[in-house]
Amino acid sequence: MVTRRTVLTMVGLLALSSSLSAEGMPGQSLGIATVPNLRDLGGYKAANGMMTRMGILYRSNQLSRIDKGDLAKIAALGLKNEYDLRTAGERSALPDELPAGVNNIWLDVLDDASDSAPAQLLKLLNNPPEANKVLGGGKVEAMFTAAYRQFVSLPSARKAYRRLFIDLTKQENLPALFHCTTGKDRTGWAAAALLALLGIPEDVIYTDFLKSNDYLLPAYEPTIEAFRKGGGDPEIIKAVLGVKSEYLQASFDEMRRKYGTIEDYFSKALGIDAVGQTALRDVFLSRAN
Repeated sequence: MVTRRTVLTMVGLLALSSSLSAEGMPGQSLGIATVPNLRDLGGYKAANGMMTRMGILYRSNQLSRIDKGDLAKIAALGLKNEYDLRTAGERSALPDELPAGVNNIWLDVLDDASDSAPAQLLKLLNNPPEANKVLGGGKVEAMFTAAYRQFVSLPSARKAYRRLFIDLTKQENLPALFHCTTGKDRTGWAAAALLALLGIPEDVIYTDFLKSNDYLLPAYEPTIEAFRKGGGDPEIIKAVLGVKSEYLQASFDEMRRKYGTIEDYFSKALGIDAVGQTALRDVFLSRAN
C-alpha cells in the first residue's frame, strides 16, 4: 500500500542536482547548485509596511551530496542551527552535510504518521504503467492534500513546529536553516505558517510556496523524462516532485477549521502565546525602506 507518508519520504532516495541560480528577488534560490531550493525567507513586505529580515532564516531541500565548493557557500551564511524535519529513514539514507560548528537539530514532523517503506513508492515510480494505475486519476494529489492536513493536526507535527518556532525567537540560534527532503512540503508549511504570522499577504505566501517548482522540477527533469519514456503520465511524477496550490490550501483549510486564525494556531496548536508571537515578529520583521 502506498501511503501519503511514503509519497513525502520517497524523494529522499532520488539524486538531486541543479545549476539554477537567481538573485535579487524575495524567494529566489541562492544559486547553490547542489542545494537548488535553498532560499532566504527575507525581503517580503508585510501588510503593515514592515519587511522580513534578510540573512537570518533560510529554507532548503536536503543538505546531502553537496559539492565541496557549494558547502563553502553554505558556510558563508554563518548558520548557528540547522533544523531537520525529516524522518529517521530519510536521515539515515541521506545524512546532512554541514559546515563545522553548525548545530543539527532533528524534528520529525511525520513521526506519528502511518509508516510504509519509501522504497515501495520508488519501486512504483520505476514501473510507470503501474504508477499510472495506482497514482493516476487524482490519487496522488489526494495523498498530498491529506498529508498537508496532517502537518497541522499530527501531534508530532505540532511538537516539531513548536520547537522550531520557539527556537527561532532566540537570537543566539540565528542565522538558522530548516529543511526536509525537497524543501517543499514540511518545509513549505513551516515557511507559510511563519510568513502568515508575520503578516505577509496570502497571495505572496502562495507565490513563495510555488517557487519550489522553479528549482525542483528542472533538477528532476531526467527522472521525469525517464518516467515519461517508460509510459508514465508525467503529470503524476510532477505532482510528487513538485507542489500545487491545493496542497498548501489543504494546510490552511485544516488550520482554519481547527483553530480559526493563524494566531490561534500558534497559541492553541503550538502553545506559543501572544508574547511568543510578538517575539517572532520582533526577530523577523524590520521597517521597510
